[in-house]
Amino acid sequence: MRKGGYIYIMINEHRTTLYVGVTSELERRVQEHRTNFHKHSFTTKYNLRKCVYYEYFLDIEQAIEREKQLKKWSRSKNLIV
Repeated sequence: MRKGGYIYIMINEHRTTLYVGVTSELERRVQEHRTNFHKHSFTTKYNLRKCVYYEYFLDIEQAIEREKQLKKWSRSKNLIV
């Protein structure tokens, strides 16, 4: 049985920086970003605390493919999602 997954977009307070990620446990991962659990991560460095978008997939492989697709988009297109 395959495990599902999420893609998500985190932004900072001023909406100047965004991050697209993938995880199988969205609530835990967003909480890690908000509390700077990973001290040297991109999200900690740029204070990305707000999850503004997510999608759920039944298969983690589908989530990974969607993440790759979103990372190819321009910043302005990602903010519209």
